[in-house]
Amino acid sequence: MPETTVVHLLRHGEVHNPANVLYGRLPGYHLSETGRRMAETVAGVLTGRDVTALFSSPLERARETAAPIAATFGLEVTLDDRLIEAENIFEGVVVGRGDGVFRSPRHYRYLWNPLRPSWGERYIDVVRRMRSVIDVARDTVRGHEVVLVSHQLPIWIIRLAAEGRRLPHDPRRRQCGLASLTTLSFEGDRLVSVGYSEPAGALVRRPTVPGA
Repeated sequence: MPETTVVHLLRHGEVHNPANVLYGRLPGYHLSETGRRMAETVAGVLTGRDVTALFSSPLERARETAAPIAATFGLEVTLDDRLIEAENIFEGVVVGRGDGVFRSPRHYRYLWNPLRPSWGERYIDVVRRMRSVIDVARDTVRGHEVVLVSHQLPIWIIRLAAEGRRLPHDPRRRQCGLASLTTLSFEGDRLVSVGYSEPAGALVRRPTVPGA
């Protein structure tokens, strides 16, 4: 029987963002106090699991989410640019509650192709880089478990690809909450199941702040 390897894709916790900026890849956005509690909660839930490696996006909010897990398991954090947030032309734009950036006429020139999407990194490119880092992580921990800390869109897109679903989607329908775990289980190199959980769900305040 092929050995089972488990890859947990962990979205970072809540970010301190009082100005409601769509922050994307911008530096300087850190976890809020609630976000730090979320990260600690996930580390506690993972305690006792066979986690033998930890990878993270280089952005501050991801590294801060990884920190309690690193401490719990005595692991070094491997920073990997392939786990970073998707590129987005609207980085730095202040967004409101519910009105979004897509209703402003000055942004229409970026919205010509939502299937690509035309306002940022192509979905297929996100799939390629996420698949690549997942393959590396799986090879690193064969027969064990690994945690990869990333962002909402990359995690959701690789899940859609793993499940054979269309990549274009309604962002409001993503199942990838703050500090959630999307879990891919492999037998050898073959994906056998996709799971989802929200261990820190009780701490999530709705609506959540913009950005991912």
